[in-house]
Amino acid sequence: MTEAVSRRRLLVSIHDVTPALEAPVRALWSLCMAHGVVPALLVVPDWHGQWPIERHPLFMDWVRARAREGAEIILHGERHDEVGSPRSWQDQVTAFGRTAREGEFLTLSHDAALARIQRGCARLADQQLVPTGFIPPAWLAREATHDVVRELQLGFSEDAHTVRVHARGVNPRTVRLDAPALRWSGRGTARAVASRLVADARWYAWQRAPLLRLALHPQDLAHPVTAASVRRDITRWAQCRHVVRYAELA
Repeated sequence: MTEAVSRRRLLVSIHDVTPALEAPVRALWSLCMAHGVVPALLVVPDWHGQWPIERHPLFMDWVRARAREGAEIILHGERHDEVGSPRSWQDQVTAFGRTAREGEFLTLSHDAALARIQRGCARLADQQLVPTGFIPPAWLAREATHDVVRELQLGFSEDAHTVRVHARGVNPRTVRLDAPALRWSGRGTARAVASRLVADARWYAWQRAPLLRLALHPQDLAHPVTAASVRRDITRWAQCRHVVRYAELA
């Protein structure tokens, strides 16, 4: 690997870490480990309000074991879905084509986002897990949510195009790092095939991007087309980039 290539960095994360999706979460972890990659784990404390982590001690034992192996723990909403949060037409435009009502923080005000993030952090703390940052489901959130993350002195947050590193201290500030994110959608064959074609195109288009995100979702393994594409892209991107932790971005 040349020096120029080695400076190109790769963030790898597993989204939607919940006991509701335990089997594919474990499968993605094993896939990453087979390539020597320790991914960040984006934990949802109560998936769709029906899967509280407190009621699944064996799964949380597994998550804690992965944290001891070096996985960064990241808060990924409180419940992930949008139940009880009506969208405006502007929200509909923002979310178009990006999520099936899974943008929990899409419509939330500062105070509402603060309450959910605080509850989420507390629930992780009860499980002896300390989140290093916050990533809203589907990367959908108002600017107020990112303000909350900075105020709570979590290290970073993300949107669809950037990683926002929040410096701590007396005068906190935020640095935005351009970081395109590669992800898939296995909701039906048409979307799966489109995801694979997009992933192939981005293999060429994003070669020179200084920082790239590989965002893996348990649902990616539900369709054979996206599953095969994910396996191939973990292999080829990890071979040509330096895999880094979020903590290193600071």
